[in-house]
Amino acid sequence: MKRDDRRQSILDALVRDGAVQLDELAERFGVSKMTIHRDLDDLETEGLLRKIRGGATIEPGSQFESDFRFRQLQGHDLKERMARAALEWVEPGMTVMVNDGSTASVLGSLLPEKRPLTVITNNDAVMEALKAEPGMTVIALGGRYSAKYNAWIGRVTEGALATLRADLAFISTPAAGDGRAYHMDDDITRAKRGMMDAAAQSVLLINHLRFDRTALHVLADFSEFAAVITDADPSEAARAQIEATGAVLQVAKSG
Repeated sequence: MKRDDRRQSILDALVRDGAVQLDELAERFGVSKMTIHRDLDDLETEGLLRKIRGGATIEPGSQFESDFRFRQLQGHDLKERMARAALEWVEPGMTVMVNDGSTASVLGSLLPEKRPLTVITNNDAVMEALKAEPGMTVIALGGRYSAKYNAWIGRVTEGALATLRADLAFISTPAAGDGRAYHMDDDITRAKRGMMDAAAQSVLLINHLRFDRTALHVLADFSEFAAVITDADPSEAARAQIEATGAVLQVAKSG
């Protein structure tokens, strides 16, 4: 197998399983462990995975978030449940901000159900989904494009947010613990923070597996959100931290 084909197979396995083991990959491809090490090093340099002891993962760490293209392929059903719960906060005529992220992109595709709306977003997938929809006014935040997040970020984005106001901001995060939401990327954190500062209310979207974790940058305390929406019951510690702030905890369960 050629090197590029082998690396694509590694990425496919990561999307399917979330993690890969070095020994198993070497045996599967009939190459040395050193060859697999080099493959993983190159893919890590590209920001596509995070090396761990004995292998690699696309699960987030304190300074790592997986590529949007991976996240978009994972857990669509649970993301749609969360997006449906978020949609309950939206009323026709509102101005809504939607941040980066794969869950946010699912929410963006559902927003026409609440038209007419004005949607402010730095999420390229949301822009693409809504730009031709009647009854939807899309304000696309410019800036520097990040392929990793499929989003527009940086000073231009933050400057535009400082001139806008919205009724609601939908904010997603890969880590929350100790009563706070976190993110591992400084530019993404500032864009999310800019949306929160520009909105009358903010709603947090987070996978239940992302509770009881931290990342490099503090985004906001739970007390700054009107609601926290997740896909399954969080830990008792996380539930207590949310409820202590007065924020509404919404668990978007299946069925």
